[in-house]
Amino acid sequence: MKYPQKCCVLFGVAIVAGIALRLPQLKQRPMHTDEAVHAVKFGQLLKEDVYQYDFHEYHGPTLYYFTLIPAWLSGVGEFKDLSEFNLRIVPVCFGLLLILMTLLLIDGLGRSTTIIAAGLTAISPAFVFYSRYYIHETLLVFFAFGVIACGWRYAKSKKILWALLTGVFLGLCHATKETCIIAFGSMLLALLFTLIMQHKTVASVRNYIKQVKPIHIIVAISAAVIISVLLYSSFFTNPRGIPDSLRAFVPYLSRASQNQSHIHPWYYYFKTLLYFRVAEGPVWSEAVIVVLAIVGFIFAMLKKPLLAVDFGLLRFVAFYTAIMTVLYSIIPYKTPWCMLGFVHGMILLAAVGMVAIVKLVPNVLSRTVISLVLVAGSGHLAWQGYLASYKFYSDTHNPYVYAHTSRDVFRITRRVEDIARIHPEGYKMYVEVICPKGDYWPLPWYLRHFSNIGWWSEVDESTPAAFVIIASPTVEQALMRKLYELPPPGEKNLYVPLFESYTELRPQVELRGYVVKDLWDRFQQYQVQSGQMQMTGE
Repeated sequence: MKYPQKCCVLFGVAIVAGIALRLPQLKQRPMHTDEAVHAVKFGQLLKEDVYQYDFHEYHGPTLYYFTLIPAWLSGVGEFKDLSEFNLRIVPVCFGLLLILMTLLLIDGLGRSTTIIAAGLTAISPAFVFYSRYYIHETLLVFFAFGVIACGWRYAKSKKILWALLTGVFLGLCHATKETCIIAFGSMLLALLFTLIMQHKTVASVRNYIKQVKPIHIIVAISAAVIISVLLYSSFFTNPRGIPDSLRAFVPYLSRASQNQSHIHPWYYYFKTLLYFRVAEGPVWSEAVIVVLAIVGFIFAMLKKPLLAVDFGLLRFVAFYTAIMTVLYSIIPYKTPWCMLGFVHGMILLAAVGMVAIVKLVPNVLSRTVISLVLVAGSGHLAWQGYLASYKFYSDTHNPYVYAHTSRDVFRITRRVEDIARIHPEGYKMYVEVICPKGDYWPLPWYLRHFSNIGWWSEVDESTPAAFVIIASPTVEQALMRKLYELPPPGEKNLYVPLFESYTELRPQVELRGYVVKDLWDRFQQYQVQSGQMQMTGE
């Protein structure tokens, strides 16, 4: 299908904007705890060529298997050699593919609407920020949208290829994250409501469904099952992963109601999207998308003839978005990245709303003014996307920064590496990290070059103390007992602070460092000598 040159240029601009906002400086932001956990999980797959699904944690395997591609292309074979780029380029690519996939709906939404939807997806601060996050959410949204887009194309053409692709995306969606069940339920309800609204009577709906060939349903379901089984079983090396993928919904629902740190009121997502400001920080808002989405929803229900769209598709998107929004608002467990699914639906509706408003205006001058206002609102979204990812990337003034790692983690890493440079064993130096409940993430990522680290949830008095210790203040009393009270006379080492100032792993989560004084003195001497060599030009 050929499109006017103007459409191609505008769509190209959307892609370029998406790349410009997502790709640069992927190493800049500290790794979130969840990112580090997934990185370690991927490291096991990279090293052992085997993945074992754990239905208690980690979510599905698609993120890890797709990460093999950039790792192989970069020639990386071990966890310690991975970089943030190797990992984060995966959600970046899926974020860009999500923009491209909008083209599949161009026959149903119209050229203008499709281009605007692509542009809003490219510049939405939420999508920009989390397309640079090594978590499953961007992949989940992409696969769910794949189900909708391919499902709609099958409904229009009845071609078996689209049925097959719909099944593939269903399988990938299930193999990504447990919350796929919310998307699936929303799709089924949206389809039901759309059919009833389009065909009015139950008999008419039944007749429409009968038009679908059974073989096409079998093909779609078979494709979904095959994809899901292959990934969850790690290509049949871990058959237990198949039933575990179904058992996973139980612990997920349990966490959703019991994890108090992530329990938020029903309006949490609306507050995040409409107006967010902390202290003297900037104002954040994607209200332009939300308001225009409401306009788009209204037009979907009214079926105004001024819009050259497939109202069956538009109403499906409207119902799907509304149901997803309600469900995620009702569920007590909330994290900001979970809203991406219904925000994407809002973006599609917002594009419809934007085109509808412009067409409703009676004269050229008014249309020009409104168009400029909408362009300014879009520019503000792009500016927020830039600020979120490149200025406030780990700052709590940013609504998308959630329980995020402090930039102090870079200082922690550098200091431990500094000590390793003057230690006889280098990166084989023994290091102890002690944090209650194993709350030391993402340090396993940042200390991945060290081959001899003890990770502890409490002080172990039966093991020798390391020369370098990183610990939570809550275990300091027990640690001092181990260092100074238990060793016999003549075998005690004097420890001094490893960090010169207050150091946080995350906001209000302090870490303290300890290093044997003799080793610290050697480090200080090394610094002085290095400084003198630089001054003399040696």
